[in-house]
Amino acid sequence: MLKIGIVIASVREGRNGKQVGDWTYNYATTEKAEEASYELVDLKDYDLPLLGLQPTQEQGAAIKAWSEKMASFDGYVFVTPEYNRALPGAFKNALDYLQPELNNKAVGYVAYGGLGGLSSIQTLRLINAEQELASVRTMVTFSIMADFVNMSEFKPNDYHKDNANKMFDQVIAWSKALKTIRG
Repeated sequence: MLKIGIVIASVREGRNGKQVGDWTYNYATTEKAEEASYELVDLKDYDLPLLGLQPTQEQGAAIKAWSEKMASFDGYVFVTPEYNRALPGAFKNALDYLQPELNNKAVGYVAYGGLGGLSSIQTLRLINAEQELASVRTMVTFSIMADFVNMSEFKPNDYHKDNANKMFDQVIAWSKALKTIRG
């Protein structure tokens, strides 16, 4: 069975990412459980130093744990906010620790922000292509104005489920296909 990692990309205090990540995980395990197993991975659980700095012993262990966790998946769904028209810096830093762990795997995107997190997804598509990740076409984008009460309580509109369904179908199909070339 395929194993898909749903990665919460924000580490910010007071973040909305946990709510969106939980929604994404609950959708997957309810609607797509027969096709894959899913695991919610929270970047906040990994104390990664800035790439290029000498890690402490604890940070070295976090780097290893992050690498091993990400290598264990056949595909991914990245749940990301948009900060200043881009992905969170902590997530970019975390991705910079990975290369072979991600090669020839599929990725889908769930984003949120003022414009649905689209700039974050655009940036991720460029980064992920360099990492040899195949990004699927369909994405789920939540508006901080329309899908959150007071920009903090997640109350997504039901119409997002159609895109979530299509995105997971694509991630699953591409993950199956790419698994054949990884051996």
